[in-house]
Amino acid sequence: MSVDAIVQTEFPEGYAVFFGAEGKVIMTPQSEEHSSTIRSMQIDTLALGRHAKVTSDVYIDFPADENSAPDLAILREDAQKQGKRYSFDDVLLISEVVSTSSARKDYDDCTAKYGRYSIPIYLIVDPYAQEVVVHSQPDGTGYIAAHTHRYGTGKLPIELADGRVFTVDLDELPRPESGSEAH
Repeated sequence: MSVDAIVQTEFPEGYAVFFGAEGKVIMTPQSEEHSSTIRSMQIDTLALGRHAKVTSDVYIDFPADENSAPDLAILREDAQKQGKRYSFDDVLLISEVVSTSSARKDYDDCTAKYGRYSIPIYLIVDPYAQEVVVHSQPDGTGYIAAHTHRYGTGKLPIELADGRVFTVDLDELPRPESGSEAH
């Protein structure tokens, strides 16, 4: 797809559009729950400092062209871009927010991938199940430890590999309105 074609294309409302290798256009639906959950976690990252290196939906380089644009990533304070992107080696925590179309990918594929690349902490935030799964201790095929925390159970402190603590406020994570899709 040419640049002119992209500029003139009207993409459907409610979708995030990403442009991949070889001209691929990737469209993923974004729900209000998805967006507001990411925003809630971004607010929680402010406790790490106004200038903490935190990204949302920004590509991170992984080997073998397995690049990812996680919903939220917390990077080492001394992280430096390699070219235009940060490397997976700079990542302390990745969080993916489950949507009805991404549940299998977030729970299975991403758990295996992020464990394979030794991402120290992988969070799965599931607004529909109203739980957060904290994966730690990557082992090359996934994670050794996984702990599930229910929404509405207070603050969840997560120690990062550099000694800082990222605290997710489980009481403030948005819940789907009744009638929203469930997975």
